[in-house]
Amino acid sequence: MPDSNITSVCNEHETERLRNIAADILLEAKKQGAGQAEAAISVGQGLSVNARLGDVETIEHHRDQGIGITVYKGQQKGSASSTKLDASSIKEMVSAACAIAQYAEADPFSGLPDKEQLATHFPDLSLHHPWAVSTEEAIEMAIACENAARFYDKNITNSEGASIQTFEGTRVLANSLGFNHGYPASRHSMSCSVIGEHNGSMQRDYWYTTARKASDMEDPIAVGEKASERTVRRLGAKSISTRKCSVMFAAEVSGGLIGHFISAIRGGNLYRKSSFLLDSLGQQIFPSFIDIYEQPLLPQAMGSAAYDSEGVATSATNIVTEGVVQGYVLSSYSARKLGLKSTANAGGVHNLTVKPGSLDFKGMLKEMHTGLLVTELIGQGVNTMTGDYSRGAAGYWVENGEIQFPVEEVTIAGNLKEIYQSIIAVGNDVDLRGNTRTGSILIKQMTLAGT
Repeated sequence: MPDSNITSVCNEHETERLRNIAADILLEAKKQGAGQAEAAISVGQGLSVNARLGDVETIEHHRDQGIGITVYKGQQKGSASSTKLDASSIKEMVSAACAIAQYAEADPFSGLPDKEQLATHFPDLSLHHPWAVSTEEAIEMAIACENAARFYDKNITNSEGASIQTFEGTRVLANSLGFNHGYPASRHSMSCSVIGEHNGSMQRDYWYTTARKASDMEDPIAVGEKASERTVRRLGAKSISTRKCSVMFAAEVSGGLIGHFISAIRGGNLYRKSSFLLDSLGQQIFPSFIDIYEQPLLPQAMGSAAYDSEGVATSATNIVTEGVVQGYVLSSYSARKLGLKSTANAGGVHNLTVKPGSLDFKGMLKEMHTGLLVTELIGQGVNTMTGDYSRGAAGYWVENGEIQFPVEEVTIAGNLKEIYQSIIAVGNDVDLRGNTRTGSILIKQMTLAGT
């Protein structure tokens, strides 16, 4: 909890209250003529503190709630939302959704999930760990974090500040098929960003830590020093000449490379035929040492959930085995469009994991020998239809397995099909801070456009 005088929104009584409200919404939808309905309610609270140059910049306590209803009248769908949970507001919201459904075009693929796919088992995934940090303690931590960065090196000349954020909330999902469940979850984070300058070169970089449980985060001093160290290492960065070379995506950016693959096998892009991986089921897209899978039931992990945003039960799933695509990423709607079953991915994937290899970060650099280590990507130059990839990049030039100097203002390009086939190794330096868990990824060759 942010402060002791703020009542928690995460307890059994609150969850039960929200479940009862969800049940009332479904009853109201039935009264107003809906054949099927789904209700989602979320309440949350948190504290955010930002400090800059040794002083408090902002303090924000927030507490919010939201409610959404989707109704189906035959194959016609209508949705509405509100921030009020009283009976009058609920009735108005349901009326609005039903009115929209009345004028919506019939869609034979719309509707609730298949009942047999709904979750019935709800393991304790240890997702709720409130942090009893006071505003004063959060301020002290933010200032200590930023000071560690500001005074780490003489070349640090300015700061964009440090922040402490804590959040806890409860979400309930219910539908007219009998599903009605909710659970609390927490999320805490700390970040710092500073600016360095040397011989006319100015750079900024940052670092952050995040976890379900506050004690699992990195120490404030470590976060600040890491932000400063990363900034100083980038000073003196320069562009390099256009060439073809090996490229290694550092762990903190390599998840994006896998994210483009997930986007290409996502149901929406497949049924719209807007993917470079159409009909890829059973195809060899990656080298044989690549396995990609979901682990939705990992305790305390950032992407863990017993069910997706439709209530469909999640389970450990192999998406790629020995480089071969085993399945797509589907919601109930996209699955029906494709004549398949939901893969419990309405709302996204859950702890997507790339099987790590045997090499650590230094070992990966030695494996690359000579090439570009990418630590930052700029822009959104990815075409999901064709697989063409072109993004601005910054990082470090590597020779003989050792970092030589920082690099900026270059573009790396290729086609994702070729890039995926050209993966040489995946590191064991796995970044666990997000929903995609992968180490650094080494590509045999890409086009690098520079000076």
